[in-house]
Amino acid sequence: MARTPLDLDELVEHWTLLRDEHGLVSGKRGATRLGFAVLLKFYTQYGRFPRGRFELPGEAVEFVARQVQVPASELDAYEWTGRTIEYHRAQIRGHLGFRECSVADADKLTAWLAEHVACKERRPEQVRVELLARCRTECIEPPSPGRCDRMVGGALRVAEEMQTARISARLAVESTERIVALVAGADQAEGGEAGEGAAGEGEDGLPALGRIKEAPGNVSLETMLTEIDKLLAVRAVGLPRDLFADVTPKVVAGWRARAAVESPSHLRTHPLPLRVTLLAALLHEREREITDTLVELLIFTVHRIGARAEKKVTEQLVNAFKKVSGKENILFKLAEASIGDPEGTVREVVYPAVSGGEQTLRELVHEFKTRGPVYRRTVQTTLKASYTNHYRRGLIRLLDVLEFRSSNHTHQPVIEALALVARYAAAGNTTYYPLGETVPVHKAMGGDWAEVVRRTDKRGRRRVVRMVYEVVAFQALRDQLKCKEIWVVGADKWRNPDEDLPQDFAERREENYRELRKPLDPQVFVDELREQMTTELGLLNDRMPKMGWLDIAERKSGAIRLTPAEAQPEPKNLRRIKGEVQRRWGVVPLIDMLKEAVLRTGCLDAVTSVSPVAAPSRRRSWPSACSW
Repeated sequence: MARTPLDLDELVEHWTLLRDEHGLVSGKRGATRLGFAVLLKFYTQYGRFPRGRFELPGEAVEFVARQVQVPASELDAYEWTGRTIEYHRAQIRGHLGFRECSVADADKLTAWLAEHVACKERRPEQVRVELLARCRTECIEPPSPGRCDRMVGGALRVAEEMQTARISARLAVESTERIVALVAGADQAEGGEAGEGAAGEGEDGLPALGRIKEAPGNVSLETMLTEIDKLLAVRAVGLPRDLFADVTPKVVAGWRARAAVESPSHLRTHPLPLRVTLLAALLHEREREITDTLVELLIFTVHRIGARAEKKVTEQLVNAFKKVSGKENILFKLAEASIGDPEGTVREVVYPAVSGGEQTLRELVHEFKTRGPVYRRTVQTTLKASYTNHYRRGLIRLLDVLEFRSSNHTHQPVIEALALVARYAAAGNTTYYPLGETVPVHKAMGGDWAEVVRRTDKRGRRRVVRMVYEVVAFQALRDQLKCKEIWVVGADKWRNPDEDLPQDFAERREENYRELRKPLDPQVFVDELREQMTTELGLLNDRMPKMGWLDIAERKSGAIRLTPAEAQPEPKNLRRIKGEVQRRWGVVPLIDMLKEAVLRTGCLDAVTSVSPVAAPSRRRSWPSACSW
C-alpha cells in the first residue's frame, strides 16, 4: 500500500529538532550527524528505532537534513550496523529516559497483558498494539518483532488458562458431566457404539450436540416444536445465568466459534477446563440464538395465521360471488340503469332494471345475510379455527419455555393476559373463563374483536371466550415484541432494551464517547453529520452526469438505465492460489477451507464493501458519496 506523503504540519510537529536535541547533534559531522538526527526524531515519535533506511520518509529526511545542514544524500553512507549506531542508540535512550527490554521487563509486560488485555481481547494484532503502547508508557524500548510475538502468544495462553479455570470452577459437577457427555456421546455415535453414549443422543438418534448446532428450518409448527426441544436440551445442562458475566462478549463469541467448528474428537483432546469452557460458551450462545429464533417464529406464525385467514375468506367470498346465478347480469343492469338516469329515484330507475324488481333485490340481500359471510367476522372465525386446530399447540408451549417481561406498566396487561392463557392452557373444551376469574383488558380486545371476545352465554351473562382471548393475546404480544415494549429473558436480539448499553455507560460517558469518536454535544454531532451528507450528496449530484455508463432521463421503462458492463479481469494471484491448493491437497472443496478460515479467524469482520455489485463479474466504480 502506498504511503501518504507527509504534509508540512506533520513535518514541523514530529521532525523539528528542539534546542536540547541540537546540543546532542552538534558534536557530529556528515552522515553520522544526519543519521543520529533522524534516529532521534523517529524514536521520539514511535518509541523505537527504524529497522532500516526504508522506514524513513524521504520528505522527513530532507526536512531534517536542512536543519542539520547536511545533504540528504549523505544518509546513504550511514552504517545501520556496528559500534557507531549502537552508541547512537544508547545515547538516544539515555536522553529520552528509555531502556532496553530486559528479561524481567518482558515477564512483567507479559503478565500485565494477560491480566488486563488478553482476557478481553483475543486478537493477537490488537494485543500487540496494547503491548507497544505499554512499552512507551513504561519507557521501555519495544522488543524485536519475534520477541513481541512470543510475548503476545504467552499472554494469550496464560489469560485463556486463567479464564477457563475460573469458568469451569463455577459449574456444578452435574453440569460438567453433562457437558463432557455431549462430546463423548457425539464421538460414540460417530463410531456406532452404544451404551453410555446414549446420554449424548437425542430421540431421533442424532448426537445432542449436533442437534443443538443445527440451523432452524422454515416457519412452521414443526420448526417451532423442534427449536423448543433444542432450547430444553440446552437448558438441561444447567448452565448458570451469570457464567460469563465478567467475560467480554467478543471472547465468548470467539470460544463459541471455536467450539462450533472443531470436531468432537478434537474437542476431547483439550484439557478439561478448556473443553468445558468452549462447550459452555457454545451452549450459552446457542441458548440466546435459539431463544431469538423462537421469538421470531412466534411473530411470523401469528402473522401467518391472520394472513392465511384473510386469504381463505377472500377466496370464499369470490367463490360465493361466482356461484350465485345471474348475479353478474344483475349488477351490470343496476350499474347501467344508474348511469343512464342518475337523477331518478331508486324505485323508478333501479327496480325496473332487474327482472323481478324489488323482490329479486330483497332475495339477493337475504341470501347474502344468510349464506354469504360477513368479511371481518368470518376472518376472525377462520383465524380462531386455524389457531385452535393447528398452531395453538406450539404457541402454548412457547409460553412454557419463554419468559416475557415489560419495563413499561402500560403493557403489563398483556403480560398478565399471557399468564392467564398459560394457566388455563390445559382446561380442555372450556368455552369461557370462569366467572370469578380476573381477565386482564388490553388494547387488542377492542375494535373489530370487541364483539367476538365477549359473548352472551345461555343465561344472558357477558363472558370472555377463552380461545378468542388467546388469539388476541398473542396478537398483542406480537405487536409489542416488534417495538420491544415487551422483551424476552435470555434472548439477545429481543433482550431488555436497558441492556443495550453497558451498565456503567453514564458514569464512563466521556470515555465511551471518546472510544466511539463522537462528540459529547449532540448539536455538534448533528451539524457534522449534516455537513457530511450535504458534501457527499453534492459530490454525487455533480459526478452522476459525467458517468458515461449511467443515463438518467424521463422514460416509461424507468428513469435510470445502465450500459452493459465488461467483465473485470481475474485477480492475478487467484490462479496461483488455486494451483498451490491443488498441488498441496489435491482436489478439495475450497469453500470448506474458506469457511473454516472465516470461522476460526473472523477475517470477514475486516472486509467492507463500498460499491454496489450487480453481479460477481460486474463491478462499477461509484463516487465516494455511495460509500456511506
